Amino acid sequence: MGALALVTLLPSCKSASEIVAQKEDHLAAAGFAFKPASTAQRQQMISRLPPHHFVRRMQGGQLFYVYSDPTVCNCLYVGDQSAYARYQQYRQAQALADEHEMTAMDYQDTQWNWGAWGPWGESWNGWNPAWGNWDPGMGPLGW
Repeated sequence: MGALALVTLLPSCKSASEIVAQKEDHLAAAGFAFKPASTAQRQQMISRLPPHHFVRRMQGGQLFYVYSDPTVCNCLYVGDQSAYARYQQYRQAQALADEHEMTAMDYQDTQWNWGAWGPWGESWNGWNPAWGNWDPGMGPLGW
């Protein structure tokens, strides 16, 4: 049983470059154009952008989103507003699917018992950063 669980978990262990590559697959599917940094001028320009982040750029009166990847593909992905919107829709759908998966996992083990771990602090509900020892500026009770 333990070996089966280990084999199941192994595919989910991804390197940073695999995660970036997967993101880039989704960018391409959303309509972003792949632009390799194949010249010295492009290399210089890509080095000025924050890696693995979106930057907005205007070109010919139109807004474009530029995603720079100097580590995996040494390239840019460039998309218009509709490509960016499709990518964001995918991200929201993926976040919802991940949330559903976590919820299913929460309900999978109905025999979980926090009592076996003993009390946390002075009492079971004794610790929370917002209770008593931390004031986020909303008063002593956190309201």
